[in-house]
Amino acid sequence: MAERPILVVGSNNRKKAAELVTLLEPLGIEVRTLVDYPDSLTVDEDGETFLYHATKKAVEQAQHLKTWVLADDSGICIDALDGRPGVHSAYFAGPEATDEENNAKLLRELIDVPEEKRTAHYVCYVVLSDPEGNVCAHTIGKCEGRILWEEQGEGGFGYDPLFEIPEYGKTFGVLPAEIKHQLSHRGKALRAMVPHIQTHMLGTNPA
Repeated sequence: MAERPILVVGSNNRKKAAELVTLLEPLGIEVRTLVDYPDSLTVDEDGETFLYHATKKAVEQAQHLKTWVLADDSGICIDALDGRPGVHSAYFAGPEATDEENNAKLLRELIDVPEEKRTAHYVCYVVLSDPEGNVCAHTIGKCEGRILWEEQGEGGFGYDPLFEIPEYGKTFGVLPAEIKHQLSHRGKALRAMVPHIQTHMLGTNPA
């Protein structure tokens, strides 16, 4: 019996792999994370774009582990802040900032911004690298919303309790996980990547 092809998600977060497992299981691809590789690299995210970070994480990790790697980079872009915090979303309030500190800083910066100008979007770039470090594909996912005046809900992570989906009138901190996965920037980017994985890893054409 042939071994299943392995795709490593370039993250130590097993939750990031869970959605991909659901998407790739029907194709017979085994999904792992960096937790399964104690000798994995710590990639320095020193660029100024999401695509740069996602590409660097995928390529360097793939070359080091000699396997297929899928990496992503994402963040939130606030229109009233000219796109900030963007690629610096995780460290908006400082290099060791917690989600609570980042959210608090965001609310302070938007304190005088009226509701109609509190528009924002999440964005996610996903990059697939082969074991030699060649980029095979990249996809983008976006999710439009707005920033509330205070947190709502305890679900999700990051800015989710502040990020409201207007058509639902609820934040990602309130919406059930299955709905968030359908609407989220990362979910959209991952679903768009599946046919590329099928083509490059399996050598088959998507139906």
